[in-house]
Amino acid sequence: MLESDLETMPWSDQVRLDDALYRRQIEYLLAHSRFYQAKLGQAGFAEPKMIGGLDAIARLPFTEKTEIRASVSEADPIGTHVAASPDRIIRIFSTSGTTGTPSYIPLTAGDLDNWVTGSSRSYSASGIKPGEAIISTYNAGPFVAGAALGAFDRLGMCHIPVGTGNTERLMTAIRLLKPSAAVMTPSYAAYLAEWAADRNFDLKGSSVRRLLVAGEPGGGEPAMRARLEESWGAKVTEAMGIGDIGVSLWGECEEQCGMHLGARGFVHAELIDPENGEPIAMEDGARGELVLTHLRHEAAPLLRLRTRDHVEVWTSPCRCGRTAPRLRCIGRTDDMLIVRGVNIFPSAIRELVNEFAPAVSGRILIRPPAAGVRQEPPLPVSVELARGREGNLRLAERIQTRLRDALVVTTRVELVPWGTLERSEYKSKLVRHGA
Repeated sequence: MLESDLETMPWSDQVRLDDALYRRQIEYLLAHSRFYQAKLGQAGFAEPKMIGGLDAIARLPFTEKTEIRASVSEADPIGTHVAASPDRIIRIFSTSGTTGTPSYIPLTAGDLDNWVTGSSRSYSASGIKPGEAIISTYNAGPFVAGAALGAFDRLGMCHIPVGTGNTERLMTAIRLLKPSAAVMTPSYAAYLAEWAADRNFDLKGSSVRRLLVAGEPGGGEPAMRARLEESWGAKVTEAMGIGDIGVSLWGECEEQCGMHLGARGFVHAELIDPENGEPIAMEDGARGELVLTHLRHEAAPLLRLRTRDHVEVWTSPCRCGRTAPRLRCIGRTDDMLIVRGVNIFPSAIRELVNEFAPAVSGRILIRPPAAGVRQEPPLPVSVELARGREGNLRLAERIQTRLRDALVVTTRVELVPWGTLERSEYKSKLVRHGA
């Protein structure tokens, strides 16, 4: 445990400390952020005393990423939520910009240190230790993953960065340098298992004994986790972050019972009903959309940011001794489909299909015939067969029945040969509209 006194502190004590941090953060926002001066003023909260503490946070408006983007201009290329002077900003990360102009994420020296600290707690929970070698596959460069990778330096590890799309280089480094841990997306980990099998590379006999996955849901799905652990001969734990808030905010411990909030003291988490925005109590088994608020951020603090991540939460004590709440990401609210009033997450379909291994490869593609969220049944789902397996009507019917019983959705399952569905060296695409 990286900071045992802090990480085992009673959560009620943490909430008390967080309340004081939150009140100072609100004062800072109203003094320095033009975005929140206008937003909170219009909502009737022009002064800190009108806002109160964390027990009243649900009265405040949400922040949407679209609002931040709308505040960007030539004069304000990052957005009007920037609350620190240019001379205090020491790092500017960006998003990939695949849908247009990239979004920029500024950090002060204090912000960057907090990011690395939270990531260090999250990753150390997995069991990695100082002096061990760890190999990473994330493209750091201009992206926020660079701050997450800084955690390995903080932890005293030998870090071997390879980046995305260098499979030959990665596997050569694993063979020669013998790292004990590897960091990647679950999709890439699954791809590498197939790559190794095709080339008689003894992945299970390699030096890697801990697989740290992040970047997309999947690492916490029992069937996918079991498959990865079998293929790699390694323990799989996952981590999760939100670019605008912080990297690797959450990290799973060796108990594999959900990701702990490693960024405790830096971020406040809420759970809401994604349909109406009403708060949901943070308790064991609660599900909803994750909402996050900075507690001690300087460059561009965010208040009640809707992450669009749909999660399940646990607050009961963990056997590891950490007291922070835990969660597992079920899927992105933005990726959700609605079929006859039923909310369907693509990752939930994948998780159920994986139960039919070894007959299936675990890869799926949902092919809604029409654009948009709302779809009519049956929902077309392509399910890839395992290597050397042949499909049959009985298997397709069994999968359809399982999906109907568990998710209350009617599907039309098409079994496709091994190798049909796209592989990824980063993240898997589970939905393709109009396909």
